[in-house]
Amino acid sequence: MERLQKIIAAAGIASRRKAEELITSGRVAVNGKIVTQLGAKADPERDHVRVDGKLLHGPEQKIYLLLNKPKGYVATVSDPEGRPTVMDLVRGPGKKGGALSARIYPVGRLDWASEGLLLLTNDGELAHRLMRAAAHVQKTYLVKISGRPSEAAIQKLRQGVSLPDAQGKRSRTAPAKIHCVRDAPNPWYEVTLTEGRNRQIRRMFEKVGHHVEKIQRVRYGPLHLDVALGEYRQLTSQEVRALSAASPASSTTAASQASPLR
Repeated sequence: MERLQKIIAAAGIASRRKAEELITSGRVAVNGKIVTQLGAKADPERDHVRVDGKLLHGPEQKIYLLLNKPKGYVATVSDPEGRPTVMDLVRGPGKKGGALSARIYPVGRLDWASEGLLLLTNDGELAHRLMRAAAHVQKTYLVKISGRPSEAAIQKLRQGVSLPDAQGKRSRTAPAKIHCVRDAPNPWYEVTLTEGRNRQIRRMFEKVGHHVEKIQRVRYGPLHLDVALGEYRQLTSQEVRALSAASPASSTTAASQASPLR
């Protein structure tokens, strides 16, 4: 017997967190009965589990993609405003993933105006662990700033600054690694974070009086950006193992299920 959210995540329907929302909103049924309790369990081999009336058919082949997201794409499966999403880049006409049947989705944040490395997968278990471990997985960005910040300002950002959340509650950002990689009137910095607040880098530099002109994520945990803008590739089994090890409760199960994208 396994928890329903784990069964749904393993089937590639949604991340564990999203699966919990599906359950509590009454969209999941076991053997014909709606289940809304998060502690509910089922036998994936014997019970009939349906999401929005669709019968789950067990775990899908695991897919892990590394995408170089261009500016102007939303890092979600769909967008209520009708803007292009990263799914258009992996499922569009002529793309090698165009015939992909797996319901992959992006892991973590990368805002509309930012570029760079974005992970997409249908491995709900790994996605859940990575998002839960956001404060432990290092993410590195190349950042272009308008104007030259003082060393005192950069040191302030390294130590952490106070930023409000969506409810207005203020808290200090975790220490960050920041160093200049291209000195110019509008310099470039390499910034490494161990947390993932909404628009964090932009808000950090605005805090010390500087506008961010461009952001490109070049590393996510053990992954390095190595594909052209708008392109993607599948992770190797070694990369999947390393990514799994970078999150709590790591397991090599995901890596053993990884296979080439056809």
